Amino acid sequence: MENNTSKHPHVVLFAYPLQGHVIPAVHLAIKLASKGITVTFVNTEAVHHQTVKSHAMEDDNIFKGVLQSGLDIRYVTINDGFPVEFDRSLNHDQFWESVIHDFPAQVDELLAKLVLSNPPVNCLISDTFFEWTTNIAKKYNLVTVSFWTEPALVFNLYYHLDLLNKNGHGHFTSHANPRQDTINYIPGVRAIEPKDLSSYLQPNDYTSPIHRIIVKAFEKIKNADFILCNTVQELESETISALQERQQIYSIGPIFPPGFTKSRVATSLWSESDCIQWLSTRSRGSVLYVSFGSYAHASKREIEEIANGLLLSKVGFIWVLRPDIVSSDEPEILPVGFEDEIKDQEQGLIVPWCSQIEVISHPAIGGFITHCGWNSILESIWRNLPLLCFPLLTDQFTNRKLVVDDWRVGLNLCDQKPITKEEVAEKISRLMSGKSADELRRNVKEVRKALEGALAIGGSSYRNLDQFIDGVKAKVQEKTGFGFKNTEVS
Repeated sequence: MENNTSKHPHVVLFAYPLQGHVIPAVHLAIKLASKGITVTFVNTEAVHHQTVKSHAMEDDNIFKGVLQSGLDIRYVTINDGFPVEFDRSLNHDQFWESVIHDFPAQVDELLAKLVLSNPPVNCLISDTFFEWTTNIAKKYNLVTVSFWTEPALVFNLYYHLDLLNKNGHGHFTSHANPRQDTINYIPGVRAIEPKDLSSYLQPNDYTSPIHRIIVKAFEKIKNADFILCNTVQELESETISALQERQQIYSIGPIFPPGFTKSRVATSLWSESDCIQWLSTRSRGSVLYVSFGSYAHASKREIEEIANGLLLSKVGFIWVLRPDIVSSDEPEILPVGFEDEIKDQEQGLIVPWCSQIEVISHPAIGGFITHCGWNSILESIWRNLPLLCFPLLTDQFTNRKLVVDDWRVGLNLCDQKPITKEEVAEKISRLMSGKSADELRRNVKEVRKALEGALAIGGSSYRNLDQFIDGVKAKVQEKTGFGFKNTEVS
């Protein structure tokens, strides 16, 4: 057999085709490549097309900006079963059904080519929601890594679907009403209320394609060699310890672009508006940032109440309002006259999209109304910003629990009641000024220290990444007989 000790591992990394998953996957690729690993990053053609179009890029390789550093990152795109112009948001269920049934064949075809590349691929990292990972990895004798982009708490709840079923909190195969009392039997999870479970564990979502993806994915994950989690060990120590008794899981978060500056790799699916000039006219900590992420939808009534609440609060704001936040075919979503009024009062700025890291890093930003997407939570904690929580979908309800109940770095926007403009204004006031705001800021600084410590040399995430890489090398050698020598790119 050929001696392979001079070569690095070659990892193929499949990003889930949603912006909130692509962003940490891109920065994981950069982290691994900076450790001397060859990475082939796989995007869907649709995500790639939208990214290139939104940035008016001339080059087709989104990683071009980081390749000068000597990183070995190759970039490949794959068809997801639909033409690029197909509206995946408007045809949500149809798209995800195709991801379940048709996409694995495209992956298989691509991997058949990649295992012949130089150096050959010997490790497959894919988003946990891809349930085909372990089967295809086994076919090509690859080390299998599942990449989880949400908190370990959410992972652990999905991991124990069997216990939720057995105890009557999740009738995931029927329409019976689940129990609504406290859940206190999941290993590594302190008591949690059913309302704090992911939306896909709620009764109205049991038949959705995403729910079925989750059930299948967490049946298969027991066969993964390693699990990577975008979280911090010190923030979720009990949960991670319980999972480590079952599988090799490494918390390596928060996964940010180097230096927490605007990424040199294009990851945004929309053109980014420049907000910095407007922000520079505002006093320190006076502006509220409002964004509900790249995927979740809100109702028109909710958007109207938030808009009127912002007006009532008189607080300056930047509101990232995606054109499809209500629906792809709903053109008018704001109250009549709202945009004219905020211009007249010079109170706010509405943009369809922006570089979130760049905006929340500006000293004028003092708080964040968020849908509780995990990337947004980690980014705002890094910038010491308290949060006003308005979860809409998926893990966001569980993330809200961590932010408000466990870490006490945020407030609930409406406590599961119908949202009203009066409550929006009152909560904004509590978030931005006074005793409550001071306490939130003290707490967020403490949590930020945990993030900073984890990423520092010798910190938990720093060590875990190195241990994971050593584990992959050992597992590749075990499977193939190949060995590797340590080489890092500084």
